[in-house]
Amino acid sequence: MNAGLAFPLVLAAPSGAGKTTLARALVKRNRDAVFSISATTRRPRRDERDGHDYFFVDNAEFDRMARDGELLEWAIVHDERYGTPRFGVRNALDRGETVVLDIDFQGARQVRAAFEDAVLVYVLPPSSEELIRRLLKRASEDAAGRRRRLLTAREELAAVEEFDYVVVNDDLERAVLTLEAILRAEACRPGRSIDLEDRLARLRAGLDTLIHAE
Repeated sequence: MNAGLAFPLVLAAPSGAGKTTLARALVKRNRDAVFSISATTRRPRRDERDGHDYFFVDNAEFDRMARDGELLEWAIVHDERYGTPRFGVRNALDRGETVVLDIDFQGARQVRAAFEDAVLVYVLPPSSEELIRRLLKRASEDAAGRRRRLLTAREELAAVEEFDYVVVNDDLERAVLTLEAILRAEACRPGRSIDLEDRLARLRAGLDTLIHAE
């Protein structure tokens, strides 16, 4: 594993922007990245599996997890609660892996507060028309539910400037390539390289030898 990639990568986006698809694709193509599975009180959709897409829990269990400090972050989104189990993130970081979190902007703020080195990416849809098309295609809500998500999306746009990067998901392949470029760039930050001090020390010693030989 590449220890330089051990940091949380947060993907946040309006509902329908495709952040979950992007997160899954990124993890599938990068062996040093793992997907953080969230806990939620909402009911599973037709194609979702417990323990793979989400940990589906009732309100009492969610209350217990929050009370016992088991959640790194949690928020109420569209009248349901979502949270990130702390153990999964911590274990992955200890293994030297990037943890990809698919959460909302409230959760992104909490992760940044817990991990200063967290990288926050906001995923935008290519247009409002495409956003509503994707929501209609998902067919998991009625018109009132879709309107609520669109209103939330409009409000969340004000938080974009809090993020480190913005990726427009107009083409899945291009968007994943952009996320991979972000991973590579972030891995090059001085604070992420565990052998940087040793490398610098060897370079200084070599330069000192050459200087004294002159």
